[in-house]
Amino acid sequence: MEFDFGAVKTPCYVVDERLLKKNLEILSGVQKRTGCRILLALKGFSMHCVFPLVGKYLSGITASSLFEARLGYEEMGREVHVYAPAYKEEEFDEMLRYADHVVFNSFDQWDRFRGKIAGITSKKIECGIRVNPEYSEIATPIYDPCFENSRLGVTLRNFRPDRLSGIDGLHFHTMCEQNSDTLMRTARVVDEKFGPYIGNMKWLNLGGGHHITRPDYDIETLVRAILFFKEKYGVGVYLEPGEAIALNTGVLVSSVLDVIENGMKIAILDTSAACHMPDVLEMPYRPEIKGAGKPGEYPYTYRLGGLTCLAGDVIGDYSFESPLKPGDRLVFCDMAHYTMVKNNTFNGVSLPSICLIDEEGKLKTVRTFGYADYKSRLS
Repeated sequence: MEFDFGAVKTPCYVVDERLLKKNLEILSGVQKRTGCRILLALKGFSMHCVFPLVGKYLSGITASSLFEARLGYEEMGREVHVYAPAYKEEEFDEMLRYADHVVFNSFDQWDRFRGKIAGITSKKIECGIRVNPEYSEIATPIYDPCFENSRLGVTLRNFRPDRLSGIDGLHFHTMCEQNSDTLMRTARVVDEKFGPYIGNMKWLNLGGGHHITRPDYDIETLVRAILFFKEKYGVGVYLEPGEAIALNTGVLVSSVLDVIENGMKIAILDTSAACHMPDVLEMPYRPEIKGAGKPGEYPYTYRLGGLTCLAGDVIGDYSFESPLKPGDRLVFCDMAHYTMVKNNTFNGVSLPSICLIDEEGKLKTVRTFGYADYKSRLS
């Protein structure tokens, strides 16, 4: 992404529509080669001003809540799939107005709500059960759906073939930022454990966590994994990545507010790990910064801290070719996904603005935030 980083008021998320389109073309190519359907998982990327563009390439969205389902229905208008660990009785009827597919986390949830779905006569809502194959290759437990005592999905021990009447498909989600070799190994486990039931289904949903648009991603193995299920069982196949849609399409532009010293140089920024990029603390991970390196790689090393009073609001240690000073701009890379959807106003810190570079290369401000946005989230 190349543009005048001084042209935006910081902090600011900037998403490049041209880079987004490149990702969508890759995903569309997978759909065309395999006949699968790919959905945008709104939990990873919900920038709805680009939903019309996304809808030209993908089959729809997948939601984990009433509000996500409504957003996808209203702003994209294609397929709406919903999965949640449990559904709230008072929200379920409204959710059915937007949903085309509903996946249940347990057979008890299915039994509880199947009557409401049967009562819908205006459209056919397809239903599924999420299964837990008890196999994953995720190193961080907080992101592992198959971690010990997971609340997500039905294990083979708890699977109830006698209660599958009315179920159209099975769903599994076991991956996080992984390549297709992991999917292929997972597919073998799913086939071994749940193969006897897949053949009676209309579709199989392979969930998310597929890093399809990453430069080193092995698309050929992904194609083989999809065709394995389609050809062996005659089922339709869905994938629902979130991160892959927005991967490497956006940045977070920040400014240096102050530079202090306490055993090392510390730069205080007008952005925050806690508020504006929570995965830096949750994952944790170290985001790349345009023109910066690891500590010691360049002559001047700084610890970058946020402007909240949380002691641990630290983004990491970076080195630069020149000394940092107040007013300098820092550009955090790959900040389109799991940032806007997770950010918050802790400490009364304002949310970053949202800007878009359109397909002609023009920068426009999509949304700014102020005191009213902070106040409206409180009572």
